[in-house]
Amino acid sequence: MTITEFRIEIPQTDLDDLRHRLTRTRWPVQTTTGWERGVPVEWLRGITDYWAHEYDWRAREAELNAFPQFTTDVDGRRVHFLHVRSADPDAPALLLVHGWPGSPVDFTRLIPLLPDFHLVVPSLPGFGFSDPGGGVAQAAHALGVVMQRLGYDRYFAQAGDAGAGVIGALSNLHPDRVTALHVNGPSPMPFGPPLSPERFTGRDRDRARRFNELRRTGLGYLQLQTTRPHTLGYGLHDSPVAQLAWIAEKYGEWTDPAHPLPDAAIDRDLLLTSVSVHWFTGTGATSAQFLHESMNSADPWATPAAPTGFAVFAGDLGIRGLYDPEGVLPHWTEYDRGGHFPAMETPELLAEDVRLWLGNFK
Repeated sequence: MTITEFRIEIPQTDLDDLRHRLTRTRWPVQTTTGWERGVPVEWLRGITDYWAHEYDWRAREAELNAFPQFTTDVDGRRVHFLHVRSADPDAPALLLVHGWPGSPVDFTRLIPLLPDFHLVVPSLPGFGFSDPGGGVAQAAHALGVVMQRLGYDRYFAQAGDAGAGVIGALSNLHPDRVTALHVNGPSPMPFGPPLSPERFTGRDRDRARRFNELRRTGLGYLQLQTTRPHTLGYGLHDSPVAQLAWIAEKYGEWTDPAHPLPDAAIDRDLLLTSVSVHWFTGTGATSAQFLHESMNSADPWATPAAPTGFAVFAGDLGIRGLYDPEGVLPHWTEYDRGGHFPAMETPELLAEDVRLWLGNFK
């Protein structure tokens, strides 16, 4: 039942080791310059040099430590979370849950925009500063325990990506406690059949085409993590450049299409803080295990038991006709900016939509 205060304190020896590894990277020969075969050497060398010589982890660490942080033990495993209370003692509680790749770092620019909520921002099992163990179902159980220990009998939850599966499972586990959910970036299951773009018009036709392209060329990361996480994990755990490339590729592909480079869509320092947390905690490998456990469990993506509002950003693949053919969903907002990581890309739009939907239940 104990909740313990926590601070991020990465040893200087780890910082020195990171710089040593970055400056001694063995770079491959590359015959193409574009992104069609993955992250190009030219871009990666540039951001790696910035990470080694200009990026200031200590400054970012201090920013993270400005948020109150805690840990608690659930079933023998440490669960880490931020707990940022509203100035209003009667404010409702809101659980913010990241997906893959992610950690509470994802929400650092969103948190100040939601002062009318008590915010709980966890590291999922195997991510950030939480111990590994299990997938979506185990994460839902752990977060239910955290919210109970914090004294929140009723609360909201917001998430995207795998985090949406977690809060959906949480709403089924505790239907009497989870009042409503907000989900960003809904999309068809990538292992499902291809879509027929001619069924749709406008933005939805473009989303159907992009979904088909994702199925054709963009699922290698998921196949590896859900089938061979151990093999992949050695590279992510041993090479910071491999970890950077593995995450940055998705920041490039899934963010706002108006920004072709990852560090144009997401601030470069914020991007590197996210990658640095993965590196320092060794969770590149364990977060892959989380996806393996989740995708190989019985049914991690069950229909949520709580009322759910959806926000679809420019880089997302959500098509309302697939989710809501009868047009009965109470909240579906589409934005012409942002992408799969709106808390990092367009936090003001995400805050606006969260407040708009959850305001119906206050």
